[in-house]
Amino acid sequence: MGIPNARITCGCVKRARMRMVLSTEVMRMSGTIQIYYGEGKGKTTAALGLCIREAGFGKSVMIVQFLKGRDCRELDLIKRLEPEIKLFRFEKTDGEFCNLPEDVKEEECMNIKNGLNYVRKVLTTGQCDILVVDELLGLIDYGILSLEEARELLKEKNEDMELILTGRVLPQGLEDMADDIYCINVVKEAENHRKES
Repeated sequence: MGIPNARITCGCVKRARMRMVLSTEVMRMSGTIQIYYGEGKGKTTAALGLCIREAGFGKSVMIVQFLKGRDCRELDLIKRLEPEIKLFRFEKTDGEFCNLPEDVKEEECMNIKNGLNYVRKVLTTGQCDILVVDELLGLIDYGILSLEEARELLKEKNEDMELILTGRVLPQGLEDMADDIYCINVVKEAENHRKES
């Protein structure tokens, strides 16, 4: 009789430890800045996976996406996850920023600036627990946002908010502001995958 009870007790202890580890990990994330960058695919997907996990713990999540246009199917599923995860896009055209004619790019830059103002508001008010600014690094790369402006934007972050940034190129001037930096690169890629991208 003593052995089965010992097993049940041991199982309860294991579950309690696992809950403690998970809650400690969630607490550790609170207030950090994470950056996902590199030439490989999956930066937004990695950030999205983290968002889904944290929303499962009851955290409020917002994603502000830039440069991918309104026709980005990558995050369309997120619309179905509202209100736990909210997605905002400020650009009006369907295409990616890099493929737009110059006159349309100028107009979209105005929309992007409006989006950045919204990001600033969310950062200062702490409107959510986790904010993903998808392609913020791309805005720096395109010259839409200067490195100094990006640094000032990050300084406005509410102390408890988790901030996640993505993009291909990580400027040296942002490294010191991040708590965690993940570089996603291609080690090997099939020929047909290269043609698709």
